[in-house]
Amino acid sequence: MDKPLKTPPPYPIASVDHALRAATILQMEGGATVSQIAERLGVARSTAHRILAMLVYRDFAVQDEDRLYRAGPVLELAAHSQSLVSRLRTAALPHLHRVVDLLDETANLTVRTGDTARFIASVECRQALRVGSREGMVFPAHRTTGGLLLLAGLSDEELDEVYAAERYRDRPADRPDLARLRAELKKLRRNGFAVNKERSERGLIAVGVPVRDRDGTALAGLSVSMPGVRYDPHRLQSLVTALSAAARALEDDLAEQH
Repeated sequence: MDKPLKTPPPYPIASVDHALRAATILQMEGGATVSQIAERLGVARSTAHRILAMLVYRDFAVQDEDRLYRAGPVLELAAHSQSLVSRLRTAALPHLHRVVDLLDETANLTVRTGDTARFIASVECRQALRVGSREGMVFPAHRTTGGLLLLAGLSDEELDEVYAAERYRDRPADRPDLARLRAELKKLRRNGFAVNKERSERGLIAVGVPVRDRDGTALAGLSVSMPGVRYDPHRLQSLVTALSAAARALEDDLAEQH
């Protein structure tokens, strides 16, 4: 049976339509220049530039060293792992709620795309002073607990590719010190958990563990975030134990879905 023709909305918004079409082009066709987007949309080059700048700002696009625009973290997640991310989030939420009930701190699940980490699920605790939900937010991977856990699963060659100098030609200050990062990731792999002290936000401390697939590949980072004034180093082991139990239970649920 043929699908019915789509009827345009009665009050179309041209700017929204242009942005959505541009995002679709980047996701489906791999990339485009400002001139190509302008030609495809039938708009002025200056208009195309503003559209792409907004897509970059909202992480729907990135601009590489050749000034070509490509799909950004949001679209990459949808392109290569939409079903996995959706499955991860759905399976994780009950476990995040149990972690919050047990520890009374905000719990998060994070995935990585390139050099960024995205919070795909977040459950706030009930304390008056608490870390708010970060669901949907994107941060540099090396500044988040989950991002560090997932970077730790990369080989030296893969890490070099993620942080290749040419990718940071226009923003060298954003590129981490790789020697220091490698040393930190080595320690993280040895410990099996990550502690993040104010790397993404002042006054915030987070502790996390990886969530792995059946073959041992790290799929996500499971963490709790809390105000620094409430963090007690003597409590670290109990935090890690609770998070590890939740991660193993989540892994079992994911394995049963295969």
